Amino acid sequence: MRTQDFDYHLPTEFIAQTPIEPRDTARLLAFNRDTGDVEHGIFQNISNYLRAGDVLVFNETRVIPARLFANKIPTGGRIELLLLNEITDTDWEVIVGGKGLVKGKRFVVEDGPTGVILEELHGAERIVRFSKPVSEFVQKAGHVPLPPYITMPLKDPERYQTIYACEPGSAAAPTAGLHFTPQLMHKLHTQGIIFVFSTLHVGLDTFAPVVEDDPRDHLIHSEWCCLDDQAAQTINEAKAVGGRIVAVGTTSVRVLETAASYVNGARFIAPFCGLTDLFILPGYQFKVVDCLITNFHLPRSTLLMLVSAFAGRDQVLSAYEVAKNEGYRFYSFGDGMIIL
Repeated sequence: MRTQDFDYHLPTEFIAQTPIEPRDTARLLAFNRDTGDVEHGIFQNISNYLRAGDVLVFNETRVIPARLFANKIPTGGRIELLLLNEITDTDWEVIVGGKGLVKGKRFVVEDGPTGVILEELHGAERIVRFSKPVSEFVQKAGHVPLPPYITMPLKDPERYQTIYACEPGSAAAPTAGLHFTPQLMHKLHTQGIIFVFSTLHVGLDTFAPVVEDDPRDHLIHSEWCCLDDQAAQTINEAKAVGGRIVAVGTTSVRVLETAASYVNGARFIAPFCGLTDLFILPGYQFKVVDCLITNFHLPRSTLLMLVSAFAGRDQVLSAYEVAKNEGYRFYSFGDGMIIL
């Protein structure tokens, strides 16, 4: 297995720069793993591929306005901070943009508190300490961090949130969920589809390409996730009577498969809250996920590798070529895919 095996060419015009309106009018590519068949439709008709008793597992994380602008003390030089991981309410792991940002360097956030760099990590990563808890100022001073391949400004920051997002903590949206609307969720509920909500706070590593020749040498960052007792019970009950577990996004896959690794007895999955560093590569044996709703992912990314593990590398890349030929929109604001 080589990282180059997960490469493909994507002209920039295929990268969606703006979200489609309404959310559920995005296109939907349906791919059957057993037959290799591909069908084309609209996301609002995803119920055509679901049945009563299926469980949709959503990630209800909410993107925090994690991009902060600041000025160095005393020079006033402008810098940028991107919040990554919360250590305490005042200490954060961040990515910095700017020169001379060494240990001990002080800064003041625009419309916010002062801060100091406590520790230099790898590359542009730092540990910083703010003079006030981040929650007190980030909603006012922060900006939603869009993926680096989106160059157009977003008029409405809520369009980079799912409609059910309620647990702040992500640096990026779980984009498969962006296609759901209240009307679509009501329709699915009335058809007997069961909803389960989990949480995984997405880190920026989700956009980082794998640079190692062998993807097994890649160090994936840990992300905090949680599947509570009730969610686990619902999944176990559904699986026991033949219901399918449908992960809405690769983040939900990581939550589910992490929780499934802690199972005991006759259950399929167990409650879990904590850090996960599960890196799913081809050859992985899925324990609980039966179907996957996802978007089209970046070349050489850990997300493309996960999807390839679920559906087969050759089949996934072939489906991607079909999507390109049919003019699908790719990445975060792009169209959707359901893998059966």
